Amino acid sequence: MKRAKVAGLACAVLTLGVAAPTAAYGADRPQVGDVQKALSELANSPEALGAIGALYIDGKKVGKGTAGTRLIDGKGGKIPPGARFRIGSQTKSMTQVVIMQLVGEGKLALDDKLADVLPVVAEKDLVDRAGDITVEQLLQHTSGIPESYSPEHGADPLDFTTRYSPLEMVKLSRTWPRTGEPGEKYVYTNTNYFLLGLIIEAVTKHPVATEFERRIFDRVGMDDTYLPVTWPGAIKGPHGHGYHPGKDGKPVDADRLNMSYGYAAGGVISTADDITAFHRAYAGEKLLSKELKDALNAGRPPMDPSRPLPEPPCGRDGGYGLARGGSAGFNALTFLSRDGRVQLAMSVTAETAFNDPALEPQIKKAAEAVLCPGK
Repeated sequence: MKRAKVAGLACAVLTLGVAAPTAAYGADRPQVGDVQKALSELANSPEALGAIGALYIDGKKVGKGTAGTRLIDGKGGKIPPGARFRIGSQTKSMTQVVIMQLVGEGKLALDDKLADVLPVVAEKDLVDRAGDITVEQLLQHTSGIPESYSPEHGADPLDFTTRYSPLEMVKLSRTWPRTGEPGEKYVYTNTNYFLLGLIIEAVTKHPVATEFERRIFDRVGMDDTYLPVTWPGAIKGPHGHGYHPGKDGKPVDADRLNMSYGYAAGGVISTADDITAFHRAYAGEKLLSKELKDALNAGRPPMDPSRPLPEPPCGRDGGYGLARGGSAGFNALTFLSRDGRVQLAMSVTAETAFNDPALEPQIKKAAEAVLCPGK
C-alpha cells in the first residue's frame, strides 16, 4: 500500500483568523444553495459512498442533507443527518485550545522544552533533540519530529486489532530521520500532537478526553461529541461506514478505525451541529481570548511558496477557509467564512482511498454549490 494513500490520520487543518460571529440574522444573510441537492450530487460520484452535512448562518441551521447509503452496495439505508462521524485532524484545533488555556493559566509556556514538561521522552530516548524542542514548535509542526502514522513506520490503518499507547505511537517515529532542526521549517506530522496530548495529561493529571470534555465540550454544549477512551473506540449510533482499498485492491470496511491512531491528533467523534458550534466558539473568545489566539498564531511559520495552498472554495476572494480531517474511509470538512458568520460541516464516507484525487473536486463542487451558488 502506498504511503501517499494513508499517511497521516488527517489532512492539514487551516486555522483561520476570523471575527466573532454576529448576532444579527436578517436581510443581509449570505446567499446560499441547497445542501441536500449538493450532497446528492456528491454521493453520486463513484468515489463517495455517503455524505451528510449542515449549514449554519449566524449560529442558526439553515440547511441540512443526507445522501448515499450507510454501507457499500446500497445497503444500510441512508445515514441519519445528525449522525456522529470522525472529525480527524479537526481534533488538533481542540488540542491547541487546551494547550493555550494552560498557557493562559500559567501552567505551561510556549517556550517550555519538551524534555522538561514531558521528561519520559528524554529518559527513554523516544524523541531526538527533546531538550531543544519547544511546545510552540510542536503546535506549529516545526519540531522536526518525523511521522509515526504510516505502514512504513509500523502503523497500518487497516490493522484494527493492534493497540498502541500514545507513547508507543511516539516511539514508532524514533527510528526515522528528523525532518529538520527544531524551529527550522514546517513539516506536518501527527507525532507533534500525540506529544501535546501527553503534555496535557502530564500538566493536568487528567486524560485528554476529560480535559476536552471539561474545557471545550461542556462549555460549548457539544453533547454528542467525545474522544474515545475505551477500545476499540467505535462511533456511537447509526452512521456511515467508509471503505479503503486493501492489499488486493478491494474495498475494506474501515469503520473500526484503530483508535490508537487518533488521540489528541485526530481521535474526536462529533456531529455537524457540534463541530460547527466548536468553530463558532473558536472564532470568538468563548474558548480562547484574543491575546491567547494572537500568541498561538505568532509563531506560525511562513508558507512554503513551492507548495501553495489549494484553491479555496469560491475562489481566493470568496472569504472561505477550511478545517478538515481524513483517514482510511472518511473525510470530515468544515468550511468557514472569515467573518465568522457561516459554517458548512460535511462528512463524506469514501468508497475508495480517502485522498483519491478524483474525490477532491467533487467535494469542492458540493461546497461551492452551497456557499457560492452560481459561481
